[in-house]
Amino acid sequence: MTAFFNWVGTMHPILQAIVVVVAFLAVIGLILFLVDIAPRSGPVYTWIRLAMCVLIPVVTVVLFNSVWWAAIVAALIGALFFLIDFRSRNGKGYFIQLVAFMTPAALLLLIGLILPSIQTFVASFMNAAGNSFVGLDNFVWIFTQPDGIRTVVNTIIWVLIAPTVSTVVGLAYAVFIDKTRGEKVYKVLVFMPMAISFVGASIIWNFVYAYRGPEFTQIGLLNQIVVWFGGDPVQWLLNEPWNTLFLIVVLIWVQTGFAMVILSAAIKGVPTEQLEAAQLDGTNAWQRFINVTVPAIAPAIIVVLTTISIASLKVFDIVRTMTGGNFGTSVIANEMYTQFTKFEAGRSAAFAVILFLLVLPIVIYNARQIRKQKEIR
Repeated sequence: MTAFFNWVGTMHPILQAIVVVVAFLAVIGLILFLVDIAPRSGPVYTWIRLAMCVLIPVVTVVLFNSVWWAAIVAALIGALFFLIDFRSRNGKGYFIQLVAFMTPAALLLLIGLILPSIQTFVASFMNAAGNSFVGLDNFVWIFTQPDGIRTVVNTIIWVLIAPTVSTVVGLAYAVFIDKTRGEKVYKVLVFMPMAISFVGASIIWNFVYAYRGPEFTQIGLLNQIVVWFGGDPVQWLLNEPWNTLFLIVVLIWVQTGFAMVILSAAIKGVPTEQLEAAQLDGTNAWQRFINVTVPAIAPAIIVVLTTISIASLKVFDIVRTMTGGNFGTSVIANEMYTQFTKFEAGRSAAFAVILFLLVLPIVIYNARQIRKQKEIR
């Protein structure tokens, strides 16, 4: 494959474009062959499959310059087409379509998720160089260092505060903005931060929290308001532990729009008959909201809470952009990167494993709730 790309690199740019397009069309043709032509029954298609058993290994030899790879590919293709031909005689082509569509996704999951997860888990028990087994030393280091404990505690604070506040505020927006004049405009304004990246949102809030000495004109919104009321400017991002809360505000600002949209759609799906029946029973608006609306939208609330909780556990951009993890604001995702840049691969992997263990209960709970909803349906 490397030789192929090197060969393409020696061509004229126009020829490079042509070769790339032809290669792309060849891949598409192979996929179409597997999905549509290969499953068909008949002697013609059997001969086509036989030709492919010869052609694909030849192409493998040309691209990889390896007879062993060609032999492996030939064996796999032969076995696959034999099964296809056997099933196609009975008019069954669903199996190959299923395999053709699922194989790319399965390979991506294997290469991009499963194998790196296993490697990370193994690396968490190795030293910085990854050539010596150290057992639980990396985890012991994390939970015996004040900075390591603070990092884990900060992450837990993020996952407790950000999802709760975002969901409550988003639900309040969804209830009060729903069916009001200018509903669309209000929802667009609230949802707009979702269109901004975490880095962009962090830069915006850096200007909100910006600090200058009392002798200078303030450029930070909060400090300017403080000065207007006769106070002294405050270094918002330096004062522990409040600086962590000020960073959490940024995530709440971004995620509230997401919560509002999901919960607003769920509220619109509540049957009006239930609300009217509750009203006839003499309940007030608050009682109808608590006893009818909230139970009806409980699945949507769970989805919002779990989604924002996972985002809170993985938060990196906000902390890295605004404080760099300094002044007691570091979280697990940021510390993973910090330890990796210090060539402490084992400690970085240990932080990754801890993060995985924190995310796992949320994922399991969400999966169970989805299963219960399917059983009810």
